[in-house]
Amino acid sequence: MSRILVVEDNANLAFGLSTSLELEGHEVAVAATGVEGLRQARTWNPDLVILDLMLPEMDGNRVLKTLREEGREMPVLILTARGEEADKVLGFRLGADDYVTKPFGILELLARVAALLRRSAPRDGPAGKAPVERFGDVEVNPSTHTVLRDGKPVALAPKEYDLLCALLRRDGAVASRLELLQEVWGHRSSVMTRTVDMHIAELRRKVESDPTAPRHILTVWKVGYRLER
Repeated sequence: MSRILVVEDNANLAFGLSTSLELEGHEVAVAATGVEGLRQARTWNPDLVILDLMLPEMDGNRVLKTLREEGREMPVLILTARGEEADKVLGFRLGADDYVTKPFGILELLARVAALLRRSAPRDGPAGKAPVERFGDVEVNPSTHTVLRDGKPVALAPKEYDLLCALLRRDGAVASRLELLQEVWGHRSSVMTRTVDMHIAELRRKVESDPTAPRHILTVWKVGYRLER
């Protein structure tokens, strides 16, 4: 059973979400303000946070930014009426893992919750450390989930790290946007391919010397992306 924190000031929506999540077998806590949501995230340590942006006392972006600055890496699903791409880019840049725009279907939201929980679940692996991966001046250590660029730590959001590892695993082969969506987010819908593009842009900003002329994370026109070592 997973612990899910719903931070939503609309009481009816929060009740509907918590009821649906509980019927799926999850333990749910609800916070009606940003300050209360941040407090519960710190003390209750949920497995996933569903976070509205338009909150009293402290908005959702500030809550998310604070959680990530404190090193809390639980998946965060943004739930908001804002549908502009700039708002989504900001949310992903602050460390959001997924984004759902109101109004939404409860089945879609439950599917996204399940995908995020599945991706964040600890995996049992063979004994021993995974080999360190390198490209250019970037070093990726799967055993510690750390990324260094020119010897300095790079702060990647959880989904940015997963996306980078998905490209590394292909060892130069092309990955389509839909393949990356399924592998990293658990989505199949082609409508969401911009999610990949926005995360790729953030990865380039953090690991490329010149994000406008990338040398390693390359676009394959009309297909997807590949990583050039």
